[in-house]
Amino acid sequence: MIAPSIAAMIHPDVATFVGFLGMACIIAAYAYLTWKAEPNPFLLHGTNLAGAALLTVSLVVHTNWPSLVLEGFWAAIALWGLAKAVRDRKSKP
Repeated sequence: MIAPSIAAMIHPDVATFVGFLGMACIIAAYAYLTWKAEPNPFLLHGTNLAGAALLTVSLVVHTNWPSLVLEGFWAAIALWGLAKAVRDRKSKP
């Protein structure tokens, strides 16, 4: 287990529930991307970022290193997408 002091503050059942919420966010973002012809990048990347953060809470308690690394990349890509969306919005007249 990583960060034992943080993990000890979160009940394992709460961490599991939070992880399921994160999973739902990521699935919803993927469904939204597939459903919409022109998805809103703020909604898409924001939901992915929230999902990665919530799953990370679960993974701090229920440590799974490959999944934790995946969530780090997922969050980084979501932040990159949000930054790109902000930059693109500023450049439009």
